Amino acid sequence: MGDIFSIEALKMMLYALPGIILGFSFHEFAHAFTAYKLGDDTAKNQGRLTLDPVAHIDPVGFIMLLLVHFGWAKPVPVNTRNFKYPKRDDMLVSIAGPISNFLIAILLAGIIKLFIVFNVPDNFFVQTIATVIGLGVVVNIGLGIFNLLPIPPLDGSHLLFNLLPPKYSYKLMEYSNVIMIIMLVLLFTGVLGGIIGPAIEWGVGLVYGIYGIM
Repeated sequence: MGDIFSIEALKMMLYALPGIILGFSFHEFAHAFTAYKLGDDTAKNQGRLTLDPVAHIDPVGFIMLLLVHFGWAKPVPVNTRNFKYPKRDDMLVSIAGPISNFLIAILLAGIIKLFIVFNVPDNFFVQTIATVIGLGVVVNIGLGIFNLLPIPPLDGSHLLFNLLPPKYSYKLMEYSNVIMIIMLVLLFTGVLGGIIGPAIEWGVGLVYGIYGIM
């Protein structure tokens, strides 16, 4: 735990905050906006069709992201009965969040590319901004990949439940709470990070590769 609260670790947490807030806000807004466009105004009526981070941040998920580098925002309420095609539309709403994170990562990497193209002076201020942006890329790739895991209540579980035959889907739903507890244990022990960490590194490399940065 000492490493978590070292000066360097705390500084990195501070630098990561803009990327976290940006990622959470756009992720949940993307869910709410997609649901609204597909006919469900539940999130809109509850004030979630907004980019205001206050409306979306879950305190526990936020702290988890800072401490163990994986976390979540407050889930956007969705009523699938308002959709014309419930299964398809629920999957579209679910995938919208991770896609928004990947797009943000690509945009942020593009800003870093502009720094390189215009040969921005290498000073403390620029280094700090570049670090914040770079961590934003990593955070948003991480949020996108983490939320695609087929584990309740993550977005990937909605994709899995809608793709599975009903009898298997219902059976998995029965054990949702148990699966979630197991996920939290894996998070705190670092096992989950060891599993998807390489995927995040690959994703970051892919995003930078788009601009020829790596």
